Formats: sequence, C-alpha cells, structure tokens
Amino acid sequence: MSEPQPDRELDLVLLGATGFTGQLTAQRLAARLEGSGLRWAIAGRDPGRLRAIQERLPGEVGVEVVDVHDLLGLLDLTARTRVLATTVGPFARHGELVVQACARQGTHYADITGEPAFVELMRARYHGEAARTGARIVSCCGFDSVPHDLGVRWTVEQLPEDEPVRIRGYVSAVTRASGGTATSALEAIADRGAARLLPQAREVDGRRVAPLPARIHRVEELGAYGVPLPTIDAAVVLRSAELLDRYGTDFAYGHYARVRSPWMVGAGVAGVAAFAGLASLSPTRALLRRVLPSPGEGPSEQQRAASRFAVTFLARAGDHRLTTRVSGGDPGYEETASMLAEAALTLAEEGPADPRAGVLTPAVALGKPYRARLEAAGIRFEVLEA
Repeated sequence: MSEPQPDRELDLVLLGATGFTGQLTAQRLAARLEGSGLRWAIAGRDPGRLRAIQERLPGEVGVEVVDVHDLLGLLDLTARTRVLATTVGPFARHGELVVQACARQGTHYADITGEPAFVELMRARYHGEAARTGARIVSCCGFDSVPHDLGVRWTVEQLPEDEPVRIRGYVSAVTRASGGTATSALEAIADRGAARLLPQAREVDGRRVAPLPARIHRVEELGAYGVPLPTIDAAVVLRSAELLDRYGTDFAYGHYARVRSPWMVGAGVAGVAAFAGLASLSPTRALLRRVLPSPGEGPSEQQRAASRFAVTFLARAGDHRLTTRVSGGDPGYEETASMLAEAALTLAEEGPADPRAGVLTPAVALGKPYRARLEAAGIRFEVLEA
C-alpha cells in the first residue's frame, strides 16, 4: 500500500458545491480553513454558479470545473488533490466515476450517500485498487451513518472486551427532507436488488457479527416503541464490527426508530409502506418526482434551526449495561454538512486512524480523531446510564 502524494496542488476539493447541502458544506469548510494554509477548491460543472459561491466565501478558495460523468476530467482533478469530498447524488447515478478516479489516483474520498446498493458496489469494484494506491474511500459521512457508526464504536470502547455485545440504536429526529434526499430515497427503492443487501449474520476470522431481529417492540427503558429502520446504518455499523477486533468475538446490532405511541407506530409503518409502494412502480414514481421537492431545494434557515436529532444506544455485555446518546441539531443539512466537512478535514489534516486503505466505514477510516472533531463542532456524545 502506498500513501497519496503529499505534494499535490490542492489539499481538498469539495465537489457539488452548488447544491443545497454542498453550499452549506462549503460555508463550513471556508470558516474552518480560513488562515489554515490548506489549499482548497470548490468544484462542479457550472462555472458561473461556482464563481458566485466563491465570491461569498471568506479566504482563498479555488474553482474547478468538472462533470461527474467525465472520467478524464475527474482523473485530472483527483491527481491534483489529496482529498475529494462530494455531495453529488443520487450516488448510484452520479457517483461511480468519482470513486473510480479517487481509487485510481490514490486520493482520499468522502461522501454523504445513504444508498446501500451504491456502497456495496463501490466496495466490490474499487476496494482492491484503493487499498493498493493508499486511498481511503469513505462513504456515509452524513447523518447516514456517522452518529450511528461513531456512536456504536464509542459505546463499544466502554464495554468489557470478553463478553458478547448487544447494542440497539433508537433514532428520533425532527427534520424536513430536501429534494436531493427525496430523490435518493426514490432511487434506492427503485433498485430492486437493494433487498439482498440487508444485513446478514457473518463469521469473520472466528468472530460473529449479526443483526438483531427486525421487529416492532416496546422499549421500557425509553418509554417508547422501537420500529425497525430499513436504512443503511445497521449495515455500516456491522461492517465496522467486521473490521475492528475491539467489537469482540460475538457482536450484534439492531437499528430502530424511537416512536412514542402505538398510534404513531401504525401511522409511520403505513406511511413508509405507501411511499415504498408508490416509489417501486415506474408510473407512480414519476408522479412522486413531480410533487416532491426538486434536487437543490431544501428547508429554510428557520426550519433547519428548529430541527434536531438524537440516537440512544442501549448496550449489554454480559452483566454490564450501558446507555449512551449521540445528539445534535438539524440532521439532514446543518449537521450533515458539518459531518462531511469534518470528515474531509480529518482525511486532509490527521494521520490515518487505521493503517488500512480501501473502501472503509467512517468508524474505521476516521475513528477517534474524527469523533473529537465532531464534538468540537457541537455533536454531543454522552453516557446517560452505566
């Protein structure tokens, strides 16, 4: 394995800076990088919009014009930067060539996808090449799946090492979906192969890693119900458990929505089922595209300020019980932009959290240095009860 070249023209490039989440990420990076000495640029295919954003950002920010479907252009750009972060989704449609270019050029990569099929395909196609060139390809560096992945690793580190570990994560959030998020959800549901990517029990070097049962249940400790969430987060957590020995020889994780009443459970399940049913058929999927927000649209600053999230983890290792929580503000935009910015800065400024390269999870590739940055940025990691 080789390390990416340290003498490249740029330290960091943000691709997709003209989108809604991209602009928020650019603002955070500009605030963090002003006066730091790191050389960075915003990138996209529309030079006019890029320069308009550049003028609003403090400090020295470059502009790079590139199309995510132009492999030669992407190879040129990734050869000139040490780190590339991207918000251009849906990633199944717009993301593969970016990953391919980073893996080939030994350029570290971070994105905010929550698309299981895309992540699995990138691992299958580019893990070997990225490992050879020294690139760390890190997907899911937003609300999918940083609070869950980093929160579980932090929780595991406080548990005994010689006992079977069982952790259940319960998510509550007040937020509003953007056009990009809605489009990505439609794409993921339309991918009929995604069901086969649901987490499965696996044996890895004598260690067992498995999902907990996906069933609705009462959670007495929280005074609520747990409803299984069919998102990528459980798969990311379990992938980290496969790669990190600290999770022990017998680890299991379950991922659930935290719902207060039986009525809300029924309404939520019915709503998700209706959306999935409409999104799975081409005619009704087209109708949804017309009524949902368009990509690039998002909630107002006031709406984002009123949004928040919390993920509560109930952990058991033998007789040891532990309750922890990861929480923050608006999950879909403000905090996702912060999570991506800090992931990119971790890759640019910190040494590797793990000596491995390849297609990795945030907990493996970024680890403790990343968590420290998130805490400094306002994400809270708390022990509620031990």
